[in-house]
Formats: sequence, C-alpha cells, structure tokens
Amino acid sequence: MPYSADINRTNPTCFIFLVDQSSSMLEPFGGQVEKQKAEGVADAINRLLQNLILKCAKADGIRDYFYVGVIGYGGRVFSALGGGLAGQTLVPISAIANNPLRVEQRTRKVDDGAGGIFEQKFKFPIWVESKANGRTPMCEALKTAKQYLQVFLGRFASCYPPLVVNITDGMATDGDPRADAQALRELSSTDGNALLFNAHISVTNALPIEFPSAEEHLPDNFAKLLFRMSSKLPPRLFESARADKFPVQPEARGFVFNADLVSVIRFLDIGTRVAQTVR
Repeated sequence: MPYSADINRTNPTCFIFLVDQSSSMLEPFGGQVEKQKAEGVADAINRLLQNLILKCAKADGIRDYFYVGVIGYGGRVFSALGGGLAGQTLVPISAIANNPLRVEQRTRKVDDGAGGIFEQKFKFPIWVESKANGRTPMCEALKTAKQYLQVFLGRFASCYPPLVVNITDGMATDGDPRADAQALRELSSTDGNALLFNAHISVTNALPIEFPSAEEHLPDNFAKLLFRMSSKLPPRLFESARADKFPVQPEARGFVFNADLVSVIRFLDIGTRVAQTVR
C-alpha cells in the first residue's frame, strides 16, 4: 500500500514550506486589520515547527523523524530559516529545536473557568521572520523545492513521501507554475509520489473552501490553477481530515482557497498529520 511507510530515525520523512513573501503579503489577513498576511503565515509556521518538535520529543531527546525546509519567495528565493540555520536547506528537526532565532514572550486570552477571561503569558520560539517584499517567483520556489527533495530522496529512498506546502496570496510572476508543480509531484520514494499542497490566503473574511474534490465551485482561474497543482489526499490524511469534521469527499485535494489564519493553521496541521506514524 502506498503512503504507509513507518517514519523513524533511520527512515525519516520531510516537510518543505514555500512561503510567499511578496509585497502583497503586507495586506491584512482575512479581514483582521491588526495582523498582516506575512505575520499570520510566519506565526502559523513557527507554531507548526514547535508542534513537530513536541511530536519528536522523547525521554532521550529530540528524535530526527523529520527533516524540514522553509523557502521564502518574494523578489528572490531563499532559505527562510534564520539564526544558526540561516542559509541551510533541509535540516533535521533536532537542529530546528536547538536553533530558534529567538524566543518571544507573548500573551493570549484564556477562560478562567468562572465566566471571565484573563491574559496568560507564554514563550513563542521564532524560526521564520515575517517578511514581504518584491514580486512572486513561485516557479523558481517550486524548482528549488524539487532540488531539496531530489537530495533527500537520494538518501532516504524508502521514506514516507515528502510533503511540500505552498502558501500564497497571488499569481506567480515568473511564469506558469503548473509544469514545475507536476515535476515536483513526479518525484517519488518507494512508498509513493511526493505530495504538493497549496493554500491561498486572502484579505477577505469570507468562508474558505477547504480540501475540495472538484474545481467547478471555485470562484476564479487562480483558484482552479492551484487546485490542479495540488495532490490528492492520501488515505491517512483523508481520514484525518474527515475526523476533524472537514467535509471531504473522494478525490479531495490538499488545497484550501480564501484561507483565514485559523484555516491555515488547521490546513498545516492536517498536512503534517503523518506524524502519527512515527515509531
């Protein structure tokens, strides 16, 4: 059965996040005037990295079940990891854990259990900075991700297939990305083809379209293009999406349109739910 390989320290998988950091990411996120799209996406990825670390934390330390890469594209294409990881491509999750750029103190509103709300302080590690500048070289970003995967698959040929998640708010400015998306999806381990998921984010607060199985209800050609670029959900992720009450149908794809911040976080969580197969 494809997409069934165990994930362990000798046979890890990898996640690559492509982050649109073009100038349009300065716009508000999903109607939230106080938060830019660039800030919201950076927060979502930093939170996800922290969750991946926790899934790999054992009594003997952080086990390298995953390798992670973050590629920013805004004017240029570059590794978006900062600090001690700056300029690196795919790094083991233990290196992520040990090399945050900084740790911020933030606050969140918490129910006090008696009908009131209080602000709770918490520590929030930062690996990826919020940035927004220039145009949208999505084709080059996809080519770079393919190069990352070719190296990884050359080393771990039997791995659970890698996942690339592309988060964007606009059309590519360096060509039609479909051919590069297809070339990436055609890479494979012995367990199946690499996966490409796409999340479109918006300035509006309209309801998102999550994990659709057909394109006829998508509102424009850009949405349809991203849908066609996206992989179908493999069985384990399909069942995870269904368990989380997403209205998924057969042939559902790893795609969300008009995502707000909550939707992006849920989308990223579902996409990395293969973490449940670690040994």
